Amino acid sequence: MSNMMRDSQIMAQIKDENLGYMSDMALELAQMAEETGLTTLAYLFRMAALEASTANSELNEPEDLPRRATSH
Repeated sequence: MSNMMRDSQIMAQIKDENLGYMSDMALELAQMAEETGLTTLAYLFRMAALEASTANSELNEPEDLPRRATSH
């Protein structure tokens, strides 16, 4: 059982690292787009970075908090 918990923790850590990497890359791409005058593309990359960082923080929420209600 402890191997499953350890594997689960490793997978969560890898997912966190991947989301952090995606956020960092999106910010770098936004900077490059801004420097070349592509402001709309820069905005989209910034939104992608925000989404990745938000997903990262949502993964770390305690499980006992109520989930958001959906309409479907």
